[in-house]
Amino acid sequence: MKSRFLILLLAPTTLLHSALGASTTAAEDRLKAAVKEVLALAAVASSPADLARDLRPVLLKNICFDAMTRRAVGPGWRQFTAPQQEKAIALFTTLVIRTYGDKFTPGEHPNIQFKPASTPAPGRVEIPTTILYQGSRYEVVYRLEEAEDWRITDVVIEGISLVANYRSQFDAAFKKDGANGVISALTQAEDQS
Repeated sequence: MKSRFLILLLAPTTLLHSALGASTTAAEDRLKAAVKEVLALAAVASSPADLARDLRPVLLKNICFDAMTRRAVGPGWRQFTAPQQEKAIALFTTLVIRTYGDKFTPGEHPNIQFKPASTPAPGRVEIPTTILYQGSRYEVVYRLEEAEDWRITDVVIEGISLVANYRSQFDAAFKKDGANGVISALTQAEDQS
C-alpha cells in the first residue's frame, strides 16, 4: 500500500521532469539548427551588408522580435499606438539584424560550445554557450520561450542582456518624448549601424 502511495506521489514529479527534459531538448535542437544555418550563411557571405540581408529570414523565424521590442521598450510599450508598435518592431528588428551581421568577418568561423540548458520557468529555457571567435572567448546565454515554437527572446553576452541594454537606452528617450522619442532613437540607431 505504501509503495503505491509513493509511486502516486512521484509520478507527477517524474512526468514533469520528463516534460521539462523534452522541452529543453526541443529548445536546444532549435537553437543548434539556427546557429548552424547562420554559420553556413556567414561562411559564404561576401560582405556584412550581404550577410545581414541573407540572415534576415533566418533570424525572423528564430527570434521573437515582437517580445524583444516590447521588453526593450518596457512599461511604456502600452502607451504606443498600434502603428507605433509596428514601426518600433520593424526598426528594432532591422537594427538587431544589422548589428548581428556586422559582428561576423566573412570567412571566419566561431567555435561554439553548447552547455546544458536550464528551465527557469515553464515555457522558458536558457542555453549557455562559450564562443571562441577571433582569439576572444565569450560567455553567451540564449533565452528561448515557447509560444508556437521555441524562439529566442533575449541574448545575454558576458552577463549583459541585449534587451536590458536597449531598455536602458530607450528609457530616457521614452521619458523625454514618449513613443515618438523611442522611434526617433531607433531610427537614429539604425542609421548609424
